[in-house]
Amino acid sequence: MMEYQNDFSSLHASMYDVDGRGRKAATALRVLRRVLGERVAQCRLLNVGSSSGIMDAVFADEFGEVVGIDIDHAAIEHARNHFQRSNLRFEVGDGLNIPFPEASFDVLVCSQVYEHVPDQSRLMAELERVLKPGGICYFAATNRFILMEPHFRLPLLSWLPPALADAYLRVCGKGSRYYERMRSYPALRKLVARFDIDDYTAAVLDDPEAYAFDYLVKPGSLTQRVSAFVARRLPWICPGYLWILRKRVT
Repeated sequence: MMEYQNDFSSLHASMYDVDGRGRKAATALRVLRRVLGERVAQCRLLNVGSSSGIMDAVFADEFGEVVGIDIDHAAIEHARNHFQRSNLRFEVGDGLNIPFPEASFDVLVCSQVYEHVPDQSRLMAELERVLKPGGICYFAATNRFILMEPHFRLPLLSWLPPALADAYLRVCGKGSRYYERMRSYPALRKLVARFDIDDYTAAVLDDPEAYAFDYLVKPGSLTQRVSAFVARRLPWICPGYLWILRKRVT
């Protein structure tokens, strides 16, 4: 079983990159606006894995209330010290035991978090539990079979079994343990099967400017056209996914 990554932000300076985290938040916000319309201002949002709070500060500009949770004490302390709003708060909290009653939130954000937790199925169950019936979760996820692993920038790292991945990190001088456990496209679909899925990946790649994704994919470029085709026709080789997960109404 995986272990908790308690001090992720101390090893990855990108968690404090205001521009980088802000761009990710802008894309999430554009997708959520497209789904929610004018209801955004009345919605209560929980960001599971909020880290340093940069994304939450962006969400708080438009949502009625925003709560960010993370197990990383240093990151949460940073968030509390740097982002103070009347509709925004941060708590140390575990995505596997979210410290709120069931049906507490209209919207969840779970962006690039699933691969870091010890029990991915438990995470999904907790997301479903705290969502209101009909509520939505913005779920951003990376495909295990991405060519360049995004956390350590090593080719094919996430393809390897754990023991070989650990050895690869050590040989490259980037650490001693590879904690992340990413999934393939079919395995990700299975992981989120308790939800209904609206796949926004192709829509974002079709019009990256509209979704504030043009910092990563240049509109009109060959990369943009190929990426959109792959997302729509060959999703199992797409590097990553942007999904809206809907809690079913029973």
